Amino acid sequence: MKLSSSIAAVVTGGASGLGEATARELASQGVKVAIFDLQEEKGEAVAADIGGVFCNVNVSDEDSVNAGFEKARAAHGQERICVNCAGIGDAQKTATRKKDSGEYVAHSLDRYKRVINVNLIGTFNVLSKSAAGMIAAEPVTEDGERGVIINTGSVAAQDGQIGQVAYSASKGGIVGMTLPIARDLSRNGVRCNTILPGIFETPMMMAAPQNVRDALGAMVPFPSRLGLPPEYAALARHICENSMLNGEVIRLDGAIRMQPR
Repeated sequence: MKLSSSIAAVVTGGASGLGEATARELASQGVKVAIFDLQEEKGEAVAADIGGVFCNVNVSDEDSVNAGFEKARAAHGQERICVNCAGIGDAQKTATRKKDSGEYVAHSLDRYKRVINVNLIGTFNVLSKSAAGMIAAEPVTEDGERGVIINTGSVAAQDGQIGQVAYSASKGGIVGMTLPIARDLSRNGVRCNTILPGIFETPMMMAAPQNVRDALGAMVPFPSRLGLPPEYAALARHICENSMLNGEVIRLDGAIRMQPR
């Protein structure tokens, strides 16, 4: 797919971090970008900066996503690129012993559901609606390509750490649905791929003390540092441009393999 001003994109979580970097990278190629996010002030600022549109969207809420697509498509037309970066983290063991009583308690089901609802169901909620719009549109390449979906997993999908049961399950679900979605949409010329970032400089990570960030960066074989959001965005752009990339799950992690803790 050739990126240009004739192409529209939706980027979830586009107000900050990996999503913001991707929105900026696509816009630098002329793509018309709609940002789906709950961070209204930041999202509006990024959208204004790149000549895009901000849509206040909760990806886990169907009505909110429908309204977001209605606004985005009214502004830019049918999106041909859908990049899902919206997500949350959480840390809790499957069962934990209380210090005061010694009693063992199970992982909070509400916390588990919240992570799954945002990261996994939210991703599917957005991509499925985007795919429906893409397959109804005319092809944009001689190969018959109509669009591309890029999801964001995590290396935790494959080597989740202690306390990451909910997070790893949500990201593992994204990995598991990548190939079936690519196969579902193949006859309609829509591709689906997933990126698994390692330890990146996201807003959550940058809130940690410098010594913690340095220690995490040192764990990466090469380059021994945290990943940069523009590096994620560069891969997302390449996936858009390389039509042979389909049904793939790509680790972007400097060869790190996460230890149990």
